[in-house]
Amino acid sequence: MEGERNGSSEAFMKIPEIKFKKLFINGEFVDSISGKTFETIDPRTGEVIAKIAEGEKEDVDLAVKAAREAFDYGPWPRLSGSARAKILMKLANLIDENAEELAALDTIDAGKLFSRGMDRDIPAAADLLRYYAGAADKIHGETLKMSGEFQAYTLLEPVGVVGHIIPWNFPTSLFFMKVSPALAAGCTMIVKPAEQTPLSALYHAHLAKQAGIPNGVLNVITGFGPTAGAAIASHMDVDKVSFTGSTEVGRLVMQAAATTNLKQISLELGGKSPLIIFDDADVDKAADLALLGILHNKGEVCVAGSRVLVQEGIYDELVKKLLEKAKTWVVGDPFDPSVRQGPQVDKTQFEKILSYIEHGKREGATLLTGGERYGEKGYYIKPTIFSNVMDDMLIARDEIFGPVMSLMKFKTVEEAIKRANDTRYGLAAGIVTNNLNIANTVSRSVKAGIIWINCYFAFDKDCPYGGYKMSGFGRDMGLHALHKYLHVKSVVTPIYNSPWL
Repeated sequence: MEGERNGSSEAFMKIPEIKFKKLFINGEFVDSISGKTFETIDPRTGEVIAKIAEGEKEDVDLAVKAAREAFDYGPWPRLSGSARAKILMKLANLIDENAEELAALDTIDAGKLFSRGMDRDIPAAADLLRYYAGAADKIHGETLKMSGEFQAYTLLEPVGVVGHIIPWNFPTSLFFMKVSPALAAGCTMIVKPAEQTPLSALYHAHLAKQAGIPNGVLNVITGFGPTAGAAIASHMDVDKVSFTGSTEVGRLVMQAAATTNLKQISLELGGKSPLIIFDDADVDKAADLALLGILHNKGEVCVAGSRVLVQEGIYDELVKKLLEKAKTWVVGDPFDPSVRQGPQVDKTQFEKILSYIEHGKREGATLLTGGERYGEKGYYIKPTIFSNVMDDMLIARDEIFGPVMSLMKFKTVEEAIKRANDTRYGLAAGIVTNNLNIANTVSRSVKAGIIWINCYFAFDKDCPYGGYKMSGFGRDMGLHALHKYLHVKSVVTPIYNSPWL
């Protein structure tokens, strides 16, 4: 049965005091110039947690000025890689030491499972810092073999001032996915967390100062996308923007870069990822993967396996198994260790998901389970499964970003590939089969940035991750991400006694 939410999280966890509510600019917490604040809301209850400083263009200007001076004249880009690494290691240790408070902040701000934060999100963020700390002293160019009477080599230099704009679904994970490689490369930066989830980002800024990151290197501007985010994207003194979010806003970031200083950009955008299950799969394990693929983090995952394509031979059996397992999926207070699904991040996202569910009903898909809110308080939605979903339905084409699965039946491998690729997105895909030939054929044929075979959400700090098509470009994680924050400079000199002298 679906679990019931506990009316008070005191039974599981003491809610932390909110210590940091101001902008973080040039190593100090400061009020916004306008004095404006906005409310950050607890999605478990719909109640206000705290009022946070609302940064706007003038505040972004101050943060960019601090980052520019720190890059042009400060020590950070000029430190040896090993010196930067020591500071990043210290920051990683501080994250570990404050893991419980950080996980709790992401739970009350984003509705994330506290147990998941403690077991995975916070430790993984610290490990990601350590990974890039280990790479900081290994940034070097190469010697080139020139065809003429020259010798040449390349230098890798930090790109400059970076603007990181991050979404609300994984506040800590995405903060360090962006910040870690940029810091290791020697860049300075401005981070704008999502307005729904500002709390942990401000805490990370506090820890960064404690670790010894110089003033101006890491600045955090809390506020809204159309104001603070747009100011970062269009700022003439920002050299690069790394954005994770919707495809619609990604377009605006590209436009801003094109109409200002042609800054470099990398975009990790939306997804409508297929999970393709073949006849030879273990049905029980396939059902587990399918539920994980759509219900993990209450479906607020850009790589969520929202389109489940099932070969006709096991379709009915799999549907039966999915419904059995969905009934045991516990929805409730994310501080409760027995809960597997907390609330959606806010009222807007909650209502958007419910509206897509109504679209599915109207378009003729069969609602097998869920499809409605859970409880009377907060933004909880029951796990929802539709069958008889057609490829042209909205629930099959649009990114819902919620716990809504669309089941589709297919006959042949060729049909599965064609339908998997019938989307404007190309972020991820899953394949469930015991046939190596099918696995190899489909993984090479599906247009997506990451393919999981007989697994899902298998992320790792060493594994690059990003999209095809309208899911964006550029890669996070791995050494590919480090190179996003580096310029390649070629240096050429003539060889002694060459005719050029």
